[in-house]
Amino acid sequence: MSTDNFLSVTDLARKNVRELIPYQSARRLGGNGDVWLNANEYPTAVEFQLSQQTLNRYPECQPKAAIDNYAQYAGVKPEQVLVSRGADEGIELLVRAFCEPGKDAILYCPPTYGMYSVSAETIGVECRTVPTLDNWQLDLQGIADKLGGVKVVYVCSPNNPTGQLINPQDLRALLEMTQGKAIVVADEAYIEFCPQATLTGWLSEYPHLAILRTLSKAFALAGLRCGFTLANEELINLLLKVIAPYPLSTPVADIAAQALTPQGISAMRKRVEQILQERQYLVENLKTIRCVEQVFDSETNYVLARFTASSSVFKSLWDQGIILRDQNKQPSLSGCLRITVGTREESQRVIDALRAEQV
Repeated sequence: MSTDNFLSVTDLARKNVRELIPYQSARRLGGNGDVWLNANEYPTAVEFQLSQQTLNRYPECQPKAAIDNYAQYAGVKPEQVLVSRGADEGIELLVRAFCEPGKDAILYCPPTYGMYSVSAETIGVECRTVPTLDNWQLDLQGIADKLGGVKVVYVCSPNNPTGQLINPQDLRALLEMTQGKAIVVADEAYIEFCPQATLTGWLSEYPHLAILRTLSKAFALAGLRCGFTLANEELINLLLKVIAPYPLSTPVADIAAQALTPQGISAMRKRVEQILQERQYLVENLKTIRCVEQVFDSETNYVLARFTASSSVFKSLWDQGIILRDQNKQPSLSGCLRITVGTREESQRVIDALRAEQV
């Protein structure tokens, strides 16, 4: 039989998938390090005991204990909370619920987190970008000019990878200009490191506001893959229409509920305190190193710095088993590396290795 007219499996794939460059997660990039400072994880493991033994049954779609505990923690009602497979699933659910492929667009402001574009492109939704201003704050006029046909706007605050908060008055102006036109998604993955900056108190004013949260950072549960979307009930109900029937496995829901008890939250706050002390130590030392041109202020568990000959610095540390995150290719971040705040020993390894670079 002739195969001349047969398409390969790749040819059969959707055009936008064939052209898609997948998100280069820290784990996908690999490396053989023993000091992993490229994924903004908490540096040491936290212990939990599984209490649910009903693995023969499917879990609830929205496990009650996890939802109730998170609502209590975030200061919202349970019906304003959706739990998902990491905040990454929340990013995608918002595109799926609000954007018609081939018709609507999302908008985001680089340099920022890479999954907004990947989620939209996978679904066949146009991505529009409005680069931030020189201080990495929002270009409100640029956003206003590009809003036609945009259904979802993503803003990460504190922003990954730059580490700074977006001005609250700018966020309010963005919410005002998008009212009745688009959903505004505030990605608060790092909010535990600056809790005073959360927008949860604004939900009652803005029916089109959604807030993304995660247990991956301050709660030290990156391996759990558990995130939350906070919004008004009308918006949450739309997301419930497109979420998978069982987004969380029973062990994940079990551990999430434990992490969100008063004891779990108190332990998280102690970890945050410790990370903030370690961040200060790292920043102070980075500022004394010759190959470090600039250390940017951070409200998170990572530090962005600009280096002389950053590519060779990155490779030299990589070869010593110290894995950082290279941000060179992001707009306005040439020469920048992002360093997760680890243990004191890990910070010291970085500092010593960088000092050796200048000998």
